[in-house]
Amino acid sequence: MDDTSVASGHLADEAATLQLGSRIASVLRGGVQLQLHGDLGAGKTTFTRGLLQGLGHQGRVKSPTYTLVESYPLPIFSVHHFDLYRFNDPEEWYDAGFADYFADDTVCIIEWPNKATGVLPAPDLVLELDVAGDGRNYRLHAHSETGQACLNRFMTHCAAS
Repeated sequence: MDDTSVASGHLADEAATLQLGSRIASVLRGGVQLQLHGDLGAGKTTFTRGLLQGLGHQGRVKSPTYTLVESYPLPIFSVHHFDLYRFNDPEEWYDAGFADYFADDTVCIIEWPNKATGVLPAPDLVLELDVAGDGRNYRLHAHSETGQACLNRFMTHCAAS
């Protein structure tokens, strides 16, 4: 991918992180895998909450740190939110049966994907969140044609706002 495969910016506060999630929700399609990178407290779960709210979910959004995955069946597609922080070995991915969650009618969001290096399917999008003062910086990378299409819609949406 070239330099058009990246979008970046600054998120001043939690509300901006939620809004980024909502904006990205509006460009997703079933079959997309979105990997989230960032240190503890970088806003990965906050972003996911905004994304789910942008898709119409009105209930609670929990961090799947202990359950490893939280699923949200929505009218347009199901969202599976994984948190692999507690993985000790990438092979746990197979042991847990998580490969079965990936389908054309799902969106899979994965926190701590580095804990399953070598066993995860290639991502469509990667979001990096870094603490910057009281806010966050983000970089959204496309890693597939599907991801690039989502990123193009995101950039068009942002330009129109």
